[in-house]
Amino acid sequence: MTKSKKPLFHASAALTLALATGSALSVAPAMAASPAWVATWQASPQPVWGSDFLFPTNVPPVLHEQTLRQVARVSLGGQRLRIVLSNAYGNQPLTVGRATIARPSQGGDIVAGSLRTVTFGGQEVASILPGASLVSDPVALPVSARARVAVSLYLPKVTSISTFHWDGRQTGWIVPGDQTSALALSKADGTLQSTTARPLLTGIQVETEQAAQAVVVIGDSITDGAAASLDKDSRWPDFLAARLAPHGVAVVNAGISGARLLSDGMGVNALARLDRDVLAQPGAHSVIVMLGINDISWPGTAFAPDAQRPTLDALKAGYRQLVEQAHARGVRVIGATLTPFEGALPGTPLDNYYHPDKDALRQEVNDWIRHSGVFDAVIDFDAVLRDPAHPTRIAARYDSGDHLHPGDEGNRAMAEAVDLEALLK
Repeated sequence: MTKSKKPLFHASAALTLALATGSALSVAPAMAASPAWVATWQASPQPVWGSDFLFPTNVPPVLHEQTLRQVARVSLGGQRLRIVLSNAYGNQPLTVGRATIARPSQGGDIVAGSLRTVTFGGQEVASILPGASLVSDPVALPVSARARVAVSLYLPKVTSISTFHWDGRQTGWIVPGDQTSALALSKADGTLQSTTARPLLTGIQVETEQAAQAVVVIGDSITDGAAASLDKDSRWPDFLAARLAPHGVAVVNAGISGARLLSDGMGVNALARLDRDVLAQPGAHSVIVMLGINDISWPGTAFAPDAQRPTLDALKAGYRQLVEQAHARGVRVIGATLTPFEGALPGTPLDNYYHPDKDALRQEVNDWIRHSGVFDAVIDFDAVLRDPAHPTRIAARYDSGDHLHPGDEGNRAMAEAVDLEALLK
């Protein structure tokens, strides 16, 4: 990961300048650190699509008198947690009849003695307005860094599922009735359903003893973990979270499969979700941007048969605007190069995802990311994953098999390539 040559101005520099010039500088007295909230896990909201789309949603269109139980691994731990629910793409209020959080055991079960009721404004029943999110009250459930928690939500009314995260890479369960307090979900009548999508649950925040930083990763399916092993937390941001946890820094994954920089698709475009998914995350200090391959490759495929491929100038303008908006909020931006994809998605309706002309544009984008100086630092994932003997392809040891997404070892290599010093500067 390379660093830009932009000077960074710190308070210590201001003090040195004041002493040298004899100017007055008031320095606030030292204060004891106080607890603060930081984002520790995320699943970016997406609008649920119709049955005519290429991929199934993996969730029922309507839930009624049913419980959702989902498992998530936090990056940083603390003494108290709170959850974030989303109705971002709903057109009517959504009622949560009861919510709980606990430590999970196996197969949807939870650990006895760890169950906690989650309240919202002191009430167990809550309503999420259309287009809105809902943050819970703090819950006293101590968790360590990289621990898993199970969140259960009971939906008592007829609830249209319009907001979800499609590719959770984690098994969740849908069961009848209010089973939010059940140590073991009832499976006797065969009505238990499993899903790898994440309805409604979009974030977890943790209270730390002193203010902590979060690194947010905004990306597409490579970041979302499309080919990572199910239930293994082996996306590249997961491996990065393991590296950063000892430094007291959280990692939250704002990847969406199919995401693009400039256009909507399986989620809204990056600038449309930048504030919600990145800048508004408590403790956000840096954002890693790995977007663009779908902008380049979707046009002409079954996803977007009549769409035009964006120009290099259009992509550069999108990156620049993202950087400007992040810098305006004091968030550093690390650009990531786009990885090789020759031969991508063979034997699928998207087997024309790759084309030499598309790859030529990818390499132009990568050259600009590396040398433009627009980003505060750069991670060269292209150099990490490419086959030295065939640089337009992913190296076999890192390839998941579809020639587009890295497998678990590729994800690990990506995380290990991140220069933590440059990232946390």
